[in-house]
Amino acid sequence: MKTLKGPGIFLAQFGANEPPFNSLPDIAKWAGGLGYKGIQIPTWDSNLFDLTKAAESQTYCDEVKGICAENGVEITELSTHLQGQLVAVHPAYDELFDGFAAPEVRGNPKARQEWAVQQVKNAATASRRLGLTAHATFPGALAWPYWYAWPQRPAGLIEEAFDELARRWLPILNHFDSCGVDAAYEIHPGEDLFDGETFEMFLERVDNHPRANILYDPSHFVLQQLDYLGYIDAYHERIKCFHVKDAEFNPTAKQGVYGGYQPWIKRAGRFRSLGDGQVDFGAIFSKMAAYDFDGWAVLEWECCIKDNEVGAAEGAPFIEAHIIQVARKAFDDFAGSGADQATNRRVLGIS
Repeated sequence: MKTLKGPGIFLAQFGANEPPFNSLPDIAKWAGGLGYKGIQIPTWDSNLFDLTKAAESQTYCDEVKGICAENGVEITELSTHLQGQLVAVHPAYDELFDGFAAPEVRGNPKARQEWAVQQVKNAATASRRLGLTAHATFPGALAWPYWYAWPQRPAGLIEEAFDELARRWLPILNHFDSCGVDAAYEIHPGEDLFDGETFEMFLERVDNHPRANILYDPSHFVLQQLDYLGYIDAYHERIKCFHVKDAEFNPTAKQGVYGGYQPWIKRAGRFRSLGDGQVDFGAIFSKMAAYDFDGWAVLEWECCIKDNEVGAAEGAPFIEAHIIQVARKAFDDFAGSGADQATNRRVLGIS
């Protein structure tokens, strides 16, 4: 069996224009000082990382690794959540998602998509240069506006959307394969891959591509009221990244999973800091260990109540306490009597 690596921390919710959150050396030192051993880097934050340069320069990648090592951390994965989102955008969201893109492609959906595809490919190349084997991203969404069927969906609409999503991603996945890196899609409402059924619909259309994998985050399953432990049983072979994020679901007579358009703090389902929600992390870490997941356990802090720096400080010891150092020998080895084939045959009464 294998022991998870960690604790790690996703830097997306911490990057800022003020120190220590505005440069890689300072934020790496901050994370290491809290007890984190790894950092997941958002590639859209130019204060922390230059994705284009990383795709082109081994020297730059070596410098980045050196900065992290000097501050007691290593890179867990790179993230292209924002760029991956732009690989597939329904026109209803064009204006809202334009802010994720480079200024020169905003207002031009075709140019924006081409830019996003190249960004994600650059992340695969940069991951290879950094010696990483998994990458965190979003798949984007074409079908999401139609997930609740009213009015009735035209026949074939969802199938067409998933055909197109696969068509856009297949060349990207092939590039990931050439780099030896897994693309791990965060299974997430708002994305076309938001549960097991949708992941399988996509997987079928990319011919079960070996690089089409999963970023597992149980918080999104709590908000959907989906069996997050059974999900590990079903898809453990495809889980390549792990966000450790808590959530709670407290339905009332007034609202349930849809949230009633309320702000986060008033929703029945909401994200919480580690230990403040309802996720059974003991069971999750046990399943991860049993299935030999040897990737990183990475905090993604999102909470509608607690301060992010407090959540970060509490997160490292929380994850550390949940990582199971797997057994090096069976607990009942002391009672073993030793045997060989001849002994086994005699015990079974086989002549």
